[in-house]
Amino acid sequence: MQWNDNAAQLENELGETVKNVAEWIKSQNASFQLDQVEKKGHNDLVSYVDLEAEKKLTRALSQIFQAGFITEEKTTETTESEYTWVIDPLDGTTNFVHGLPLFTVSVALKKGNQYVLGAVAEPNLNELFTAHKGGGARLNGQPIKVSDVNLQADSLLATGFPYQDFGRLGSYLELLYALINKTRGIRRLGSAALDLVYTAMGRFDGFYEYGLNEWDVAAGALIVEEAGGKVSCWQDTDQFIQTKTILATNGHIHDDMIRSIRKVFG
Repeated sequence: MQWNDNAAQLENELGETVKNVAEWIKSQNASFQLDQVEKKGHNDLVSYVDLEAEKKLTRALSQIFQAGFITEEKTTETTESEYTWVIDPLDGTTNFVHGLPLFTVSVALKKGNQYVLGAVAEPNLNELFTAHKGGGARLNGQPIKVSDVNLQADSLLATGFPYQDFGRLGSYLELLYALINKTRGIRRLGSAALDLVYTAMGRFDGFYEYGLNEWDVAAGALIVEEAGGKVSCWQDTDQFIQTKTILATNGHIHDDMIRSIRKVFG
């Protein structure tokens, strides 16, 4: 079976699965305690919620479409094949464990190295973002598109701060300073998937960050592109997974953003 034999149906089934798991995560918030958190590494948190959410996703996705898995919490053996599910069961774990209602569930399906299906669910606002390759992007089933802002000075950006790789932090703060002076402002929500889908629907005009993993950005990157935006690495190629540098914009301000980044990082 090929993913595009019934792409719209697969998108709907993926969206429903991701939404259900996100709603389950939200249901755990009221009773969640900080002592239920474990540390995988410096500033890298995990809880039973992440682990159980990932198990729920892998079980359900196996019924939707047979594929390998790349998962953040590794509750399922990583098995890349022609088709691979890329799963972040809880993007924004730090927000979640502190009771901040900004977190998502993010899942993409890739064929080879190309993302073909994506879904990001944000349960606190009851928002589900979905897309399939060549089919546009949607919020709760309705088409979305990136903003029409074409000046960096009129743009609102999103970013994230490094939590493990601090080797480029000085330059990153220099870039932050430069962009604060060039734009209407910069927000830091704590979920890259949320930053990306907000860029896809025009709440943000662009998003940049470094040090992210594939599961953080896979679904959101597809949704941005299907909403008419552009996604690249900081060298303006499609190698944003390999380089762990990502820039997603409405397309209109992309060249200006690349120039701003290159002034600092070369």
